[in-house]
Amino acid sequence: MAPPPLLTLQDIHLTFGGTPLLEGAELSIGERERVCLVGRNGSGKSTLLKIAAGLVESDRGARFAQPGATIRYLPQEPDLAGHASVLAFVEAGLAPGDDPHRARYLLEQLGLSGEEQPARLSGGEARRAALARVLAPQPDILLLDEPTNHLDLPAIEWLENELAASRSALVLISHDRRFLTRLSRTTVWLDRGITRRIERGFASFEEWRDQVLEEEEREQHKLGRKIVAEEHWMRYGVTARRKRNMRRVGELVDLRKRFRDYRGAQGTVKLAVSEAELSGKLVAEAERISKSFGNEPIVRDFSLRLQRGDRIGLVGPNGAGKTTLLKLLTGELAPDHGKVTLGANIAMATLDQRREALDANTSVRDTLTGGRGDSVFVGGQSRHVVGYMRDFLFTPEQAGTPVAALSGGERGRLTLARALAKPSNLLVLDEPTNDLDLETLDLLEEMIDDYPGTVLLVSHDRDFLDRTVSAVVVAEGGGRWNVYAGGYSDMVAQRGEGVTAKVPVKADPKVARVRSAVSGAPAPKRRLSFNEKHALENLPVRIAALEAEIARLSKTIADPNLYAKDRAAFDKASAQLGEAQGALAAAEDEWLRLEELRERVEAR
Repeated sequence: MAPPPLLTLQDIHLTFGGTPLLEGAELSIGERERVCLVGRNGSGKSTLLKIAAGLVESDRGARFAQPGATIRYLPQEPDLAGHASVLAFVEAGLAPGDDPHRARYLLEQLGLSGEEQPARLSGGEARRAALARVLAPQPDILLLDEPTNHLDLPAIEWLENELAASRSALVLISHDRRFLTRLSRTTVWLDRGITRRIERGFASFEEWRDQVLEEEEREQHKLGRKIVAEEHWMRYGVTARRKRNMRRVGELVDLRKRFRDYRGAQGTVKLAVSEAELSGKLVAEAERISKSFGNEPIVRDFSLRLQRGDRIGLVGPNGAGKTTLLKLLTGELAPDHGKVTLGANIAMATLDQRREALDANTSVRDTLTGGRGDSVFVGGQSRHVVGYMRDFLFTPEQAGTPVAALSGGERGRLTLARALAKPSNLLVLDEPTNDLDLETLDLLEEMIDDYPGTVLLVSHDRDFLDRTVSAVVVAEGGGRWNVYAGGYSDMVAQRGEGVTAKVPVKADPKVARVRSAVSGAPAPKRRLSFNEKHALENLPVRIAALEAEIARLSKTIADPNLYAKDRAAFDKASAQLGEAQGALAAAEDEWLRLEELRERVEAR
């Protein structure tokens, strides 16, 4: 018999400010399950995760955690206040019996010494400290809300490996498609206050979501036609059989109510950029530019010719100087040596990384209009600010809301709305994917693809880079930058490895070998053993067989009469399904490990 879930939420209802946020949402987490929680910005994902963590109480419904089950929660904006050092903050999350050395190990892996003062941490450093705190106890359940936000590529890939090897059950909220695809085995979709669940990972989500929405539209259309037919009967058939058919009249009232109360899928963001006149063919040219801060070279002897229509992505670890290089290329910062020449007729729109251009005390309306009336100019035309707000999923009631009261996703959409309203032929996007939901990311990718001007962007989202850029500029260390044609995956294929972490000043020799494996740094040459080659060849066959077995067992358990007819058969199938899912997860992790090992061996 399958073990009971470690944590369950049943029939969760919650209302904020008169608007229902959750209306019967459910969540079940079993041992070592890998669940991704997806949904639009504002759908209540973070709130549901807080309810699961026991930090928010629902208006109605039940939360049950197995006695003794340990749960750790990573918030979007961790609070390190009240701790003298980062190490003290991490160690405060340990329970009696936890290994205190693991806190130092994780901090070392995440590029922190533990001696840092919490008040002086950057957003990325605070996120790393918070990750170390929740990972250190090795809990039964990890609830992670946007764990990759503000992390660089080496840290994201390290976190993927750490979570893939973890024995903890995972519930993940993330906008990073590749991160979710690798780690999830189950998808829970929070939509219009309710949850839907499939026992498949994120890779299957978008196709499944579209099928569900299409079926809803068909059912709503059928309901509308049925109402028309019933209304026709009511006009012409009710008089002769009034008493006998009052029940049918009542049913018509119910049908009308169902049709009227139907909440369609949440609207989509409408991204349209305001185009300026075309720039010259040459947008910018950097000729052997260099820039240093103190004795540390950030850019050294770098040249780039940026032409109209180019889409260039800048990647590298945190602290490599991506934002500095971006400012050099756009003329915002002067190089120490070399020359940057900007082309003719450049009109630039910028999305900054930290959303610092937003004034926390300014309302949404004034942020978009500049405090000048109720109109905003988009594409050379005047539009009422409320109509433009709706394009980015803001309600009219939010016009007077201060920026400080917005969620991270809402601030991201507001920054996009303001940047895209400005006429431009050069878009400069510094970490544009932070806090955006997947649907908005899809539309941002389409907008970039259709944009007639030039795009410079900094991102740690590998999937987003693959979908948007035509060339990647990579930090090679020591101020050196190289240009590779294609997206992120193309760069990895050409370079032989992904982005590697900056080497910390102080390194613990006990973890040097682990860092080398995680970061892709050169390791002693080796070949695949006979057993590794044999496993690499045969694991895909085993994985396919396990997937077929899981599909068969899932179909068996889905029979609504099986439990009543044959309880023993139901329990046996449930146990077999759990074993098969565990075996599949192990087989996939082993295949992925061996495939990554093969790629490293062949690249040398």
